[in-house]
Amino acid sequence: MAKKKSGKPHISFPESLIVIICILLILGYLIIIKAQSPQVPLFFSVILLMFYGFIRGFSWEVIMDGIEEGIKPGIIPLVIFLMIGILIATWIYAGTIPTIMYFGFKLISIKFFLPMVFVTCSLIALVCGSSFTTISTLGIAFMGIGETLGISLGLTAGAIVSGAFFGANVSPLSGTANLAAAIGDVDLYDHIKSLIWTDLPAWLISIVIYFITGLNHGNANLKTIISMSNELQNNFWISWWVLLPVILLLVTAWLKMPAVPSLAFGAIFAIVIGWIHKPIGINRLANYIMNGYVAHTGNANMDTLLSKGGISSMLSSLSLIIFALILGGLLINYGIIKSLIIGIETFINSAGKLIFATAITCIGVNILVGEQYLSIILPGESFKDSFKNRSLPSTYLTRVLSDAGGAVNAIVPWSVSGVFISGALQINPFKYIPFAFFPIIVAILTILIGFILSHKDKRSKINSMR
Repeated sequence: MAKKKSGKPHISFPESLIVIICILLILGYLIIIKAQSPQVPLFFSVILLMFYGFIRGFSWEVIMDGIEEGIKPGIIPLVIFLMIGILIATWIYAGTIPTIMYFGFKLISIKFFLPMVFVTCSLIALVCGSSFTTISTLGIAFMGIGETLGISLGLTAGAIVSGAFFGANVSPLSGTANLAAAIGDVDLYDHIKSLIWTDLPAWLISIVIYFITGLNHGNANLKTIISMSNELQNNFWISWWVLLPVILLLVTAWLKMPAVPSLAFGAIFAIVIGWIHKPIGINRLANYIMNGYVAHTGNANMDTLLSKGGISSMLSSLSLIIFALILGGLLINYGIIKSLIIGIETFINSAGKLIFATAITCIGVNILVGEQYLSIILPGESFKDSFKNRSLPSTYLTRVLSDAGGAVNAIVPWSVSGVFISGALQINPFKYIPFAFFPIIVAILTILIGFILSHKDKRSKINSMR
């Protein structure tokens, strides 16, 4: 008979491992090999997991609680998604995104486009503390510029994502940075200083790769760029005034205003600016908000680039996130995630292995649960005492949580970040993930640096005992 624990059947480590492997096989086969959209594979995984739980002895009440608890952490991100859909449509109507594209054509060369995108997104995300805001504003403009310059959309998106997540990782205004520091009970700025060991090298390596890669990409000629610039001028209000919504968004970020009202104010401000230049009726405005802005420039490429946004553009992404959150909620409520973490802890016999286990757990939670904050909270709370027992600085823990938890969320196709990036930039996640160099490199470095620093600490303790 199954052992009972708090009214729930106990799932052992081997059984938990089998369940996880089965889920990963289903997702991997259908999404990667069969190239299906993630929604259906996740839906099948959720259904199978529900019936597994019922057969295993969990009541339907417990199963429904798991679904409810899984969705709760994603409620605010889901609202943010809808607000960003509205923001994109209103910023195109106001001329904000077209203006960024116009000046981008004037300032950015093909050879230096990728490193410039990476650096700019890094700085903006550092200032506002939000990777999502950076991607949904500057990111969309850069995608349009990159396509015009003949640069791979995957490469452009990878540079945008890398810069945005670096900036969010090291920004004192970032939610993930503050959460990681709070979990480890360390000063926020001590946590950010600890990232010098991993995030700065990863940033430098990334910019070198983008610079080298950019030399071999791009095939646009000056005539094409001039033509696109003229189309923008003829069909949109190109002015420094329409950049005011960007400034407003940065100001609200500095004031630490929550994302939802910040995005709402940014959209409303854009509507006011757009209406001053080009008044439209309430029905047309409502259609933009619901279905997105539709450009009619006479240029098919330009119309495609600037027909975006709206609530409806985010609905597919919302369904994907909901299924991913439900899957994660069931795994947590069944005790499978906890059982895996406890099982992993039994194999830890050194500081280096502890850091490796924490990083792998962060990555695992990202893959299985898909929620950025939970990828920091669950491993952080689980391994915090282990770091203290081994007398390791708490900044070692918080660094791993940021690098393998917060940053890696960007390169999981069905995670909150992965779905958002895919929806906002309108790109298949598998096209940008191989080129999102920063999240990949920083996750590897945090493990390598962890082994090096823990070995260094061990030698220092041995020398001090002599």
